[in-house]
Amino acid sequence: MLMLLLVAAVTLWLCPLVTAQPLCRARRVRTGKVFHVMQDVQGDRLSFSSTTPRLITHPCEKNIALYLGKQVFFTTDNFETSLLPFAIPTSMQVGTPEVTSAHFAGSLLLLVVAQKVYIYDYENHSWNVTFEISNLVFAYFRGDQISQTYIYYSNTGGFIFWKYHDDRQGMFKYSDHPLNRSLGLSFDYNGTLDILIVPGHRGILLLWFEHSLLFSHNAGQLVDTVRVKKGDQTLFSSMFEANVTIHNIAVNENELAVITREDNLYYGNLGVLPSSVIKIADQHVWSEAAALMFRSPGMVEILTPLQDAAFPAFDFQKCLVNIQALLMDPEFHIGRCTIEFLTGEFVHSMHNIDMNSQLELTALLIPQPGTSLVPLVMVSNPHSLGFQAAFYESGHTLDGNTKYNLDIYLKQQQHWGRTDPNFTSSLKRATISTLTVDIANKEISCVDFKPLSTLISVGCDLDKKIVIQNKISACSKGVLEALTLQDNYSFIIEKQFYDPSFQGQPSSQDLRVPYSYKQLGCPLLVYYDTPWKPVVELWRKDTFQEIVEAEYVLLEVNGQFSYRYSLTAKTALCTSQPQNWTTMIKEFGAPFFWNRENYVSCHDPNRNATLRWPDVQYQILGGRTANQIIFSHNNGIYVFYISIVDPYYSYCKLETLFSIYVYGAFPMPLGFAGIIILLFISSILGSVWVAYLTPKLLRTRRGHRIRRFVVQLCGRCKTACGCFQCSASATAGVGTEPPGHHPTPQGGRAEH
Repeated sequence: MLMLLLVAAVTLWLCPLVTAQPLCRARRVRTGKVFHVMQDVQGDRLSFSSTTPRLITHPCEKNIALYLGKQVFFTTDNFETSLLPFAIPTSMQVGTPEVTSAHFAGSLLLLVVAQKVYIYDYENHSWNVTFEISNLVFAYFRGDQISQTYIYYSNTGGFIFWKYHDDRQGMFKYSDHPLNRSLGLSFDYNGTLDILIVPGHRGILLLWFEHSLLFSHNAGQLVDTVRVKKGDQTLFSSMFEANVTIHNIAVNENELAVITREDNLYYGNLGVLPSSVIKIADQHVWSEAAALMFRSPGMVEILTPLQDAAFPAFDFQKCLVNIQALLMDPEFHIGRCTIEFLTGEFVHSMHNIDMNSQLELTALLIPQPGTSLVPLVMVSNPHSLGFQAAFYESGHTLDGNTKYNLDIYLKQQQHWGRTDPNFTSSLKRATISTLTVDIANKEISCVDFKPLSTLISVGCDLDKKIVIQNKISACSKGVLEALTLQDNYSFIIEKQFYDPSFQGQPSSQDLRVPYSYKQLGCPLLVYYDTPWKPVVELWRKDTFQEIVEAEYVLLEVNGQFSYRYSLTAKTALCTSQPQNWTTMIKEFGAPFFWNRENYVSCHDPNRNATLRWPDVQYQILGGRTANQIIFSHNNGIYVFYISIVDPYYSYCKLETLFSIYVYGAFPMPLGFAGIIILLFISSILGSVWVAYLTPKLLRTRRGHRIRRFVVQLCGRCKTACGCFQCSASATAGVGTEPPGHHPTPQGGRAEH
């Protein structure tokens, strides 16, 4: 009996020792203080407006972070050195140096200080102040009661603000179609919420304040509470019911950690099913300056700045918690992880889907023996990105475990043909979405198996370009020489054929244009009298894709206007007034700004611009019409700018320059003066021909007959003339004949 009591006493004495095992082992980071080199803060020290600290990590550079508390610290080595408090230069004149918000954007740190936005470029160590963040700006005061908080919005970049009216609280409002058609579902909260965007995802949000923790998978359309569980049992449906005060939270792509003022540490994963957390420990882990961050999957670090009485630089206490080791405790009643392998080659990269394109991705899953997995595929923006998935057995491992493949086919949601048009976003606008592959029945113990996630850009494929087909060039036909074109070649455009203002008016002087062979190559050869349009090819990197049949526009870059279009607005069957280069240049103040962003088809039935001038030239090529270009009588080089304007062909701004050489045009007639000159020259040539041909003709038999005929004709003419002369003499009197002459019987004259 005495032994039993002794054993019981020893057991009761050991239990507290086991449960009192430290949650983590703390270490102090202290550097640069061996020598008493006094350093001081240069500038105005920054502080954070909230009573609880925040730790903001760079979304890409894991060693770059910002600590916000009574002091602000910026680190580029994950707080592995002692740091001076972060300060803003005194020359910025910020007034009260209190930070209310911060955000990383590439190599820039954006800070809201005293209601102004300041930018710190940590690579160049430079500061700047700006107001031009975006056109849509919301302004409000933090910390006030919700019923007394006024919210103002601006769509002019902050130049003009309007009061935002919405009596319904706890809902998300959206600016883009189709989400702007309605508000998100309402949710309950009773304090000023901080919002965390889960790194590596789009649309996954954590909303929290000291008594509430909320979670959304779809950018706030549906908001749910984070539950508190123990094993499979739900203890509390929300953190509010758990009656704890949240001090700080940390998230990564898959995990969530929460520290409370009651010295509790909670841990959970951000699964596709309703998110939940479990209480890991009930030890002294909280302090007023403590903040949480994830060092790696399953490893949580509690960071606390420590002031040094002898040095202005602060040290940092780091307490690293191994979550995976703690979860092995049977007290938590957590089942073993059923995943042996989960991978996909598409992770840690961005993929692209251009207009009318598709993408295929594959994931490999291997469950633990005797278990089964339920894969789940999600996209954060189903309004623009749709998919279809196939899950099938693909073989076995060397250990005999079954391997499964998950094939995912993605393309624009509008092209699946399975959704209502009111559900899909605008097809013209580029969007971005997250693709996530996770296991629906994954245990919380699967710390090392985070979801497979990647970004899908529904937008421009930067590897695409357009090339003008040039099978028959001026060089290949010997019209021009490639060596000549490369030797500082230039050509002259006559003043009557170009207008530098692109208005079709003759210029005052000729224009000499240098030819860039490196950019343009040898010009395409085009006959002037044949209607023409270029053959446009689409290439991706160095691979030909297709012939472009979409709508495009051309403009001669030097202002040449010695060409016209074969169709008018009427013959192109336009239902509204078409755009042209004159109107586009007038609207934008310069040429070369006509593209897919501002193009409006004259065949669009929803366009309200009436067809007022049906006889104007239709200046859009390709697409549904057979429009072509017709050149005038003007040989020479043309350099064209081409732009694909069809908004439904590609999200890219597909444009390029190319050159052509127009040949075969003879000079035009010179008018009336030219006709006179031509007749004069013709008469001279005719006289020479007659003078040359007549002697030869008279020597022939036919020539003799003609000669006798002419002689007889002349004799008759003389007789007739003599009769007429005698009659005239009788009337006038005798002696009128000159001496030595008298009329002959034949009516001629005789000599004596």
